[in-house]
Amino acid sequence: MNILTFDIEEWFHILDNNSTKTEKDWDKFEERIYLNMDRIFRLLEDTQSKGTFFCLGWIARKYPDVIKRIDAAGYEIGTHSDLHQLAYEQSKEEYSKDLERSIKSLEDIIGKKVISYRAPGFSLKEENKWVFDVLAENGIEFDCSVFPAKRSHGGFEQFGIAEPCLINVNGHTIKEFPINLSNILGSKLIFSGGGYFRLLPYPMIKSMAHKTNYLMTYFHPRDFDPEQPMIKELSLVRKFKSYYGLGGCYGKLKSFLDDFTFIDLREANERINWDEVPVKHI
Repeated sequence: MNILTFDIEEWFHILDNNSTKTEKDWDKFEERIYLNMDRIFRLLEDTQSKGTFFCLGWIARKYPDVIKRIDAAGYEIGTHSDLHQLAYEQSKEEYSKDLERSIKSLEDIIGKKVISYRAPGFSLKEENKWVFDVLAENGIEFDCSVFPAKRSHGGFEQFGIAEPCLINVNGHTIKEFPINLSNILGSKLIFSGGGYFRLLPYPMIKSMAHKTNYLMTYFHPRDFDPEQPMIKELSLVRKFKSYYGLGGCYGKLKSFLDDFTFIDLREANERINWDEVPVKHI
């Protein structure tokens, strides 16, 4: 089961960086969302692929036509938060208000219930697992926020499950689709999205994908934009992580979609026998 997802945000929505942190900072950056979304739409049309789009509430308000185009094409829409803040840096009240606003902004445009979510930067940890309670209270049924390994930000290594599972929280149940892992020489390796996908050679990605029964991807519009400006304030390490491989990512994903069949979360939910998956009590 290979699931295709995109996190719909602007190219400057880079986490852990003061110059791109808040909404008031974003007006100084150029707009590139249309160019990059055109690339994604063209790729999906060319390969006849399905996918789930996790969209910022901010994008919905600023570029409602982008959300309408995603919906009109028949793609599933979920929320990626409202203002793209790390969940573990927010209080429960701040997080709840941000989530509620994002859901309302999206639902006002598409006229459909938003039931899927991914946290910015996979920023769910052991210390803020109360997020699942807030998600359930807001009608979220599918979550794709768990990154069950160490990570520079986010990372829920203690979660211990890297396959679809059920999360039981205060009488509610959420269907979790975590990031998949691949074991290479005893180390846990992520290869199916973002900087990891841009960094690794495609033959290696293809080989690892053939060895797993469950694959969760995550891509961003900026991943296919080699002409985007560079955020000067980033450290050399962050610049490498954020900009390496941009020139080849589009072709690499095209090969991925040609070589494998991908589905969206809706179809994945229908294919899974949820009575047989692991259950995690939060």
